Amino acid sequence: MGHRKYSAPRRGSVAFRPRARARSLEARIRTWPNVTAEKSSLSGFAGFKAGGIHVLTIDDREKTPNFGKQLLNAATVIVTPPVRIIGIRGYRRDLYGQHAIFDVYAKDLPKELPRKFNAKTPEDAAAKAEGMIGNANAIMAVVAVSPNSVGLSQKTPYVFEMAVSGKDVKSQYEYLKGILGREVKAADIFQVGQNVDVFGITRGKGIEGPVTRFGIKRKQHKSRKSVRAVGTLGPISPAVVMYTVARQGQHGFHQRTEYNKRILVVSNTEKDGQNSINPSGGFKHFGLVRGDYIIVRGSVPGVPKRLVKMRHPIRNVPKKVLEPKVLEVVVE
Repeated sequence: MGHRKYSAPRRGSVAFRPRARARSLEARIRTWPNVTAEKSSLSGFAGFKAGGIHVLTIDDREKTPNFGKQLLNAATVIVTPPVRIIGIRGYRRDLYGQHAIFDVYAKDLPKELPRKFNAKTPEDAAAKAEGMIGNANAIMAVVAVSPNSVGLSQKTPYVFEMAVSGKDVKSQYEYLKGILGREVKAADIFQVGQNVDVFGITRGKGIEGPVTRFGIKRKQHKSRKSVRAVGTLGPISPAVVMYTVARQGQHGFHQRTEYNKRILVVSNTEKDGQNSINPSGGFKHFGLVRGDYIIVRGSVPGVPKRLVKMRHPIRNVPKKVLEPKVLEVVVE
């Protein structure tokens, strides 16, 4: 087999270690952007991936050769049913990290919520929470989104926390208090043309070898015993296999984040007509899109029907949001 005569770049990013299966179908957002706006609002939203389409636009990127010309964009449709604000949670930071110090839940909760957890709180929970606002350094909204509301078979809602933008903790709490128990739509949070970060669980592919999993080169066809195996696991001494060596293992079903996905369309099938977005027979493995939806440029992690979370961008935030000139939504 011989040895390598020249050096070569390593194959596969070590930054994604460990390449293990995700713990849940629901992605986690660990970091939220610090948006100190005068008017408080949610810092993110959630939806369900429907499928891919193409959107014909005018390229408005000034420093590109295609500026001002028609551009056919591969895009993804995300169905965004309204999320319901079911609770408010306050956090306090100390030497050991963040700790929840109060929870306030709405009285009128979704009927399917007990499938997830018991969200009842004492009647004086709101009064106690207002007394502890001074000790809190972060306020999070507890939201619920139901897959059943977009025609999916799952009845159990997804319940998760979402950050709130605002001047200070008190203004954030007052904002959530005013909308507690109500529904919030995607059009209230995002605007056309802005960028969003998308979180999802990728398509699972099972156990794969190092060629597919890390992109290492195949050996020559006369190699002894194996062609698609790594050339060497390491030296004889010390007899240790380093973690950086490409090995077979789980491929796919990982949590991944796509940064700065531009929103091309924010609309509703009732307003535009059901046939304006749905292909003949509906999207493959999803069906017909009904209600609110958004179209983002590019791909989104995961398979159809899977939960997708979005937040305001945390990298390279543009000073001005330009609304794209959409000529046609190409429905196959």
